[in-house]
Amino acid sequence: MSDPIVVVGAGPVGLTVALELARRGVPVRIVDRLAEPTTQSRAIVVHARSLELFERLGLVDRLIGAGVRTTAMEMHADGEVVARIALDLVDSPFPFSVTIAQTETERILTEALAEHGVTVEREVTLTGLTQDEHAVRLVLEHADGREETVSTGWLVGADGAHSQARKLVGSALAGEFKGERFLMGDVDADHDLDPHSMYTFFAPHDGPLLVFPMEGDRLRLIANIAPDDERTATREWLQQVVDERAGRPIRIRDSRWLTVFEVHHAQVPEYRVGRVLLAGDAAHVHSPAGAQGMNTGIQDAHNLAWKLALVHAGQAGPALLDSYHAERHPVGAEVIRFANALTRVGTLVNPIAQKLRNKGVHLLTGLAPVRHAMADRTEETAIAYRKSPIVVQRRGRGELHAGDHLPAAGPELRAALAGASEHVLLTVAGGAPAAAPAPAADVTVRQLLLTTTPDTVPTGYDAVFADPDGRTAARYGLPNGGRIMIRPDGYIAAITPLDEDAPLHAYQALLGA
Repeated sequence: MSDPIVVVGAGPVGLTVALELARRGVPVRIVDRLAEPTTQSRAIVVHARSLELFERLGLVDRLIGAGVRTTAMEMHADGEVVARIALDLVDSPFPFSVTIAQTETERILTEALAEHGVTVEREVTLTGLTQDEHAVRLVLEHADGREETVSTGWLVGADGAHSQARKLVGSALAGEFKGERFLMGDVDADHDLDPHSMYTFFAPHDGPLLVFPMEGDRLRLIANIAPDDERTATREWLQQVVDERAGRPIRIRDSRWLTVFEVHHAQVPEYRVGRVLLAGDAAHVHSPAGAQGMNTGIQDAHNLAWKLALVHAGQAGPALLDSYHAERHPVGAEVIRFANALTRVGTLVNPIAQKLRNKGVHLLTGLAPVRHAMADRTEETAIAYRKSPIVVQRRGRGELHAGDHLPAAGPELRAALAGASEHVLLTVAGGAPAAAPAPAADVTVRQLLLTTTPDTVPTGYDAVFADPDGRTAARYGLPNGGRIMIRPDGYIAAITPLDEDAPLHAYQALLGA
C-alpha cells in the first residue's frame, strides 16, 4: 500500500478532505495541533451548495437534523424591514441554509470519518516540510516531544488562517491588510426573532449587527467595531451594542462564547504548490459578511479530494490537480470581493449615504431577478466552472453549459447521482433509448439512462430512470436526447448529442494528461 496522504488541520475543511478520500479507499492521515476539538461555535451557517455536497457524503440528514433551517434573510434599518430575501428561490434540493454550531458540524464529520477507520491524530504539529517531484517529506512533532519523519505523495494544508503548511511551503496571503474588527457572541437570549431567518440591522451611526438564530433561544451576534477599539469582549458591551443597533428587544441572558477578532481580506496566489495543496482559511480569509468562509472551504475540500483520489488511484495524471487552483481560486477571489462589498455597504457613516443605501436596497430587492440573484449568491448555487481547463466547452441547446452544476432532478435520479462516488455518464434518450457507449479510458464511469420509455432499454446501463413527460430532458436542454458527463462533485464535464462521443473522449483525455 502507498503512503497515506496527509491532511493537516481537523476543522470542517480538513475533515471533509479526509472523509472524501477515506470513503474512496484512499489511505489518509489527518493531524491537528489541538489536544481536543474546539468548543467554540465559530462558523455556524451551511449553505445550499454545501448541503448538496453533504448529501454526496451521506451526511445531509444528520446535519439538517442537528441544526435549524434558515429560509430567509432580512435587512432592517430605522426600525423597518428594508429587504427580505426568500432562500427557496434557489435551484437546489435544499433551498435553505442550516444554522448549526461548527462544533456539531465537526462532530458529524469526525464520526463519519471514524466509520471509515480514520481518527484524528491530536497534539501533532507540522514543524518541517521539504518536497521534490516525487514526494513531500514532513516533520511532525508529537505531544511528548517526539519527532516523526513522514513521506507522503501529497499534503493538504487545511490548518486555518495561520497555516503552518502555507508558511513552510513559502507561500503567503496577499490582499488588503487594513483589517476589520468584530465583536462576536454566542449567547442565550430572550427575543422575538423568526428562528428561520438571518438578520442584518443597519445602524445609523455604527456598523451593522448580524444576528443568526440557532437552536432554542440561542443567537449568534456579530458587530463591526472601530479598528482601534482594544476592549475585551464582555456580555455588557455586547448587550450595549445590540441595544444601539438592533432596534428591537434582544435581552442576553447568558453568553457561551465572547470574542473580539480581526479579519483581513486576502488570498494565496497559488492553491497548489508542487505536491502541497492549500484549502479553506489556509488559502483565503475574509470578513464574516455573507457567512461564506466555511462553505467556501468545504467546497474547496470536495473539489480537491475527488481529484486527489483519482490521481492516487492512477486513473488521472497529476496535472488534474492544477484544475483545483483554476476552479477554486476565482471562487475564493469572488467571495472576498462579495464580503468586502457587503462590509463597505454595511459600514457607511455618512447619513445621506445611509439613507440612499436603505432606499436603494428596498427598491432593488423589490425586483424578482435581484432577489433571485441575491439568494443564489448567498447559497452559492451560482458557482460554476465554465472556464475550467477540465471541462469540454460544448453546450446543450438550453441554458445548461459544461462547467455548470447539474440542476436538481427528481428524487430517484438525484439519489442515484448523489450516491455515486465515481463519474456518471447520463444518457438522456429522445425517443428510442440509445445504447450505452463503451468505456474509453481508465476512469470509472457509471452509466445511467433517463428515458420516456423505460420498458425498452438496451444493455449497458447501470440504472434506468423514467422521464415520462420529457420534462427533465427539456430542463437539461436535451429534448431530442444527448449525454451529460457528470463529475463526482455534481458539476458537468461535457454535454454532447447522442451521435457525438468526441467531447466525452476529450474530457477523459484531459483527466489522463
